[in-house]
Amino acid sequence: MSLLPVAEALDRILAAIAGPVEAEEVPITRAAGRTLAADLRATRTQPPFPASAMDGYAVRAADVATVPARLRLIGTSAAGHGFAGPLGPGEAVRIFTGAPVPEGADAILIQENAEAEGETVTAREPVAAGRFLRRAGLDFRGDETLLRAGETLDARRLALAASAGHAVLPMRRKPRVAVLATGDELVRPGEPAAWDQIVASNGLALAALSLEAGAETIDLGIVSDDLAALRDAVGRARAAEADLLVTLGGASVGDHDLVQAALGAEGMELGFWRVALRPGKPLMHGRLGRMAVIGLPGNPVSSIVCGLLFVVPAIRALHGDPRAGEDRSEPARLGRDMPANDARQDYLRARLDTAPDRLPVVHPETRQDSSMLSVLGTSEALLIRPPHAGPAKAGDPCRIIRLDRRIV
Repeated sequence: MSLLPVAEALDRILAAIAGPVEAEEVPITRAAGRTLAADLRATRTQPPFPASAMDGYAVRAADVATVPARLRLIGTSAAGHGFAGPLGPGEAVRIFTGAPVPEGADAILIQENAEAEGETVTAREPVAAGRFLRRAGLDFRGDETLLRAGETLDARRLALAASAGHAVLPMRRKPRVAVLATGDELVRPGEPAAWDQIVASNGLALAALSLEAGAETIDLGIVSDDLAALRDAVGRARAAEADLLVTLGGASVGDHDLVQAALGAEGMELGFWRVALRPGKPLMHGRLGRMAVIGLPGNPVSSIVCGLLFVVPAIRALHGDPRAGEDRSEPARLGRDMPANDARQDYLRARLDTAPDRLPVVHPETRQDSSMLSVLGTSEALLIRPPHAGPAKAGDPCRIIRLDRRIV
């Protein structure tokens, strides 16, 4: 069986997603990190009135074209306490940043260029019409589309939604991701381990990736290499109405690799198995009704790399994110010579040298074993080596995926 290219594997996974999860109304106070289910329009104009950008005096530019110019002070306009009357010729209103500009005023004389005495203010510098004045609607206008469906609400987008007058937002329900670790050799962190056992780490890593991508996780625990136990765990995922089941280990074809058999017995439609990448060749994808299934390798580094490449985009597709399948790589330059590559796409753990005026220089780690979390944990990027890439020299262009940035 030929190996599936990485890009085609991702395309198939995303194409098989049964549409975005349903929408729900969420108070804006609980919307951080959630994904919009519909375009968001402004309910109001911002600012809703012409506003001062500085502390000073609201004036008519024509009145201060020749200085010094003496003006009669007729009131004060402060934020939340605007001056309600009009401004006539030869008049000024004391004004503060963010306050409404009175009708008739067309400029702000900043306080550094004015002298006030009693009910008179003297302009020492002329000011042009429109200076230091924010027109109504400078930021946005009512009914203007500000945010698009599929966008994740970080702090800046959340502030924009609030400024636009929204107290409740249409958000996607958090996709439910069930995580199933398999293997007789695994114990949970903190549990006593026999001489032939290891501490399970993949499940925690994939749950963390899923949470960061905006999902909620269902921990199916560690299941032994037993067909009946595996089928029971799959049944628990379906009963919990998981949108995506991620299995860890046991997806190959060895005597103790029973995950694919258990899923088949439950009725899974196999999409593909085995991808032309390193680490992570024994990757599986299928569907059980509406529940998508991604079977990841058991090696810790393989599962985390494949989680970044395939699980995170699948979760974003469940959110309805139109950019779920976008290439997240960026340009860099090689820090050392590289040999020719074989038929698999490599994702090499690497360190970066960065400077603000040039592309990052990437230095692949000398040890690339897919079991070595100590290398992945201190790496800053994955260096992508395409299939059949020829020898490359230090300084040649390349592509990387940064590990030191948020995935969404």
